[in-house]
Amino acid sequence: MSGQTSIESAYATCRGIAKREAKNFYYAFRVLPRAKSDAMCAVYSFMRKADDIADDESLTLEARRVQMHGWLSDWRASRQGSATSDPVFLALADTQKRFNIADALLEDLVRGTTMDLEPGVEGGSVDIGGGLQGYETFEDLYRYCYLVASVVGLVCIRIFGYRDPAAELLAEKTGIAFQLTNILRDVKEDAERKRIYLPQDLLREFGLNNNDVLALAAGRELRAHERAMLQGLSVQAWEYYEAGRQLLPMVDADSRAALWVLIKIYSGLLARIDAKQSDVFSARVSLPKRHKLSALVRGAAMSVRLRR
Repeated sequence: MSGQTSIESAYATCRGIAKREAKNFYYAFRVLPRAKSDAMCAVYSFMRKADDIADDESLTLEARRVQMHGWLSDWRASRQGSATSDPVFLALADTQKRFNIADALLEDLVRGTTMDLEPGVEGGSVDIGGGLQGYETFEDLYRYCYLVASVVGLVCIRIFGYRDPAAELLAEKTGIAFQLTNILRDVKEDAERKRIYLPQDLLREFGLNNNDVLALAAGRELRAHERAMLQGLSVQAWEYYEAGRQLLPMVDADSRAALWVLIKIYSGLLARIDAKQSDVFSARVSLPKRHKLSALVRGAAMSVRLRR
């Protein structure tokens, strides 16, 4: 098999993974030029593998650590020139070369994914009592969001293309907006997994504690001051979405539609949470597929217009 054919096959494998797993991200990938779309699929597939290892609750924590260590050792060896047949590693290496993505950024990306496997690491959750893991302050939560989401944004804008260095801080803040949206949507599921990402100082500000979050996750009716607490985090997320709107004109024209689709879908999810008055407990909040398809159609039209 020729080198070029091997790379094409590797990208095809990554595209299959992204199409099957990426959901919101894949809608944005589809309005990018093919080379950039392939690159996004390669990065996503790398992230997906790290997530899958970290979240595999069929394995003990120690077994997941061992598996993650082995996988990362294989990736690092491939970056040092060792032969690899892993299609994700092959496609990612080509993506890094084409778009000047440093290993350090990908190491940060993996560190964010694996923090829950290594209690006590910088940016990781801490013991907040009762066998729960979480964050004391919003500043602590911001560091976590940076590692799991903003770093993804910094990788993405290297693929999208940009010239103004100010784009990097805006990409960081846009990632924070996306992750805060995820945190609000997943409060119930996270609590059931003994994780409370709502900052402890935010809970205390509204006279709440972790037992209140656990009770809500177990089915207790949401009270007014609990809605207000969740709405406070939503307000902060909307402030970070403003960075995304500022970032849009800074990325290359052929990539703006993809970023617009991502912002439209994630901010649409936050708007639905707000419309439900922050009730993320009685049913999981999601954006209907028709809304995602509408964003994709509008993004595709934008992409055609911007490439003329």
